[in-house]
Amino acid sequence: MKDLAEELSYSSSDSIYVVTWDNALKQVFTPFKTVVLTNIGLLLKGEIVSVDQVKVTLQLKIVFIVEGRAYYHFHFGFIID
Repeated sequence: MKDLAEELSYSSSDSIYVVTWDNALKQVFTPFKTVVLTNIGLLLKGEIVSVDQVKVTLQLKIVFIVEGRAYYHFHFGFIID
């Protein structure tokens, strides 16, 4: 539980930090757009969706809340302006 408490102290449900292609750290706030990398649940590969919240599981895995459903972050690619 100590690991979870420490991880949550650095996280927020309304933003996530992303390393960009040029190695810069950027904070992205919800809602943000992502592209679906693989068919998962009701989402289709190539579809652009909006992430409403960012959550952390008890196993310290990041999930994105899209249309009220939770999906692991690795199913998505970032679209950074």
